[in-house]
Amino acid sequence: MSVAIITGSAGLVGSEAVAYFASRGLEIAGIDNGMRAVFFGEDASTSWVRERLKREVRSYKHYDADIRDQAQIFRIFEHYGAAISLVLHTAAQPSHDWAARDPITDFTVNANGTSVMLEAARRFAPEAVFIFMSTNKVYGDSPNRLPLIELDTRWEIDPNHPYAQGIPESMSIDRTLHSLFGASKVAADVLVQEYGRYFGMKTACFRGGCLTGPNHSGAQLHGFLAYLMKCAVTGAPYTIFGYKRKQVRDNLHSSDLIRAFDEFFKSPGVAEVYNMGGGRFSNCSMLEAVSLCEEITGKKLSWTYVDENRRGDHIWWISDLSHFQSQYPAWKLRYDVPKILQEMYEMNRDRWGAECSRTAKGTS
Repeated sequence: MSVAIITGSAGLVGSEAVAYFASRGLEIAGIDNGMRAVFFGEDASTSWVRERLKREVRSYKHYDADIRDQAQIFRIFEHYGAAISLVLHTAAQPSHDWAARDPITDFTVNANGTSVMLEAARRFAPEAVFIFMSTNKVYGDSPNRLPLIELDTRWEIDPNHPYAQGIPESMSIDRTLHSLFGASKVAADVLVQEYGRYFGMKTACFRGGCLTGPNHSGAQLHGFLAYLMKCAVTGAPYTIFGYKRKQVRDNLHSSDLIRAFDEFFKSPGVAEVYNMGGGRFSNCSMLEAVSLCEEITGKKLSWTYVDENRRGDHIWWISDLSHFQSQYPAWKLRYDVPKILQEMYEMNRDRWGAECSRTAKGTS
């Protein structure tokens, strides 16, 4: 049986990929050591997803391994060898705020861990397709130099600008403030490209914007829409940082992303790079997202505003999807922001409510 190795297998993207590729007949080797709880606290733990995968996905085998541990990772790859047809690397330290607290851990997870995964694939499964979950933070704060116009509920780009339909992969990643997280992901991103060009491996970097979905264990420092909806459901306070609450993000449902991975898996290139987000089809400002959450839950969100923005944060980001769509025209987005938030609410409100009740009992 063909094998997919998926890192970060209990995370948002990884867990969606486990279910998807298992349903297509692949045996899944999932690698996840639960570091999300280390990064963001027990409320952000993905252990509930890991246990669900172990129960429900018959072809899933879980490995509690650290991607930085070369010996562990090499043993896993050597065990499956040439049967490996896909390596999907989604494990990461994903927050630019957290990275500043511990830059060494951030870099070793994001850069060194990716180096270990690439070398394991090259040695034991060189014909496998290697897909890396990168980030739009590789562009640093360059998008903030675009000509933006302030509207009632959002910032928007000048409609006559070449990027009016979104930001393309041609935007420079140089001479910009990346954040330490952005820098570690740049290192990993470039390394994935280099393994493709230098060794002829079938690699791709998907530079994601805001990735989301009902499997997201939203946390204050990562998981914008999930954490916002969680606060709306539970009554927890939410803090908005800077840009008059009008910063814009495109939001991509994890299932739409996994279908894009599958398109590349079926017909891979070498050293490809794709900006991947909701594009013009699925995007919102912070103000617009708050309004949608309040409408869906029927509750007012408790929020405060801090005028200082997060360092290196984007004012406006919408991905230009045309490069990927030109190569894979059958791929279409299915989820826009209202549909994402509605699904997130329906699938998580009971669990979030139960968590809130347990917390209240523990502090009373």
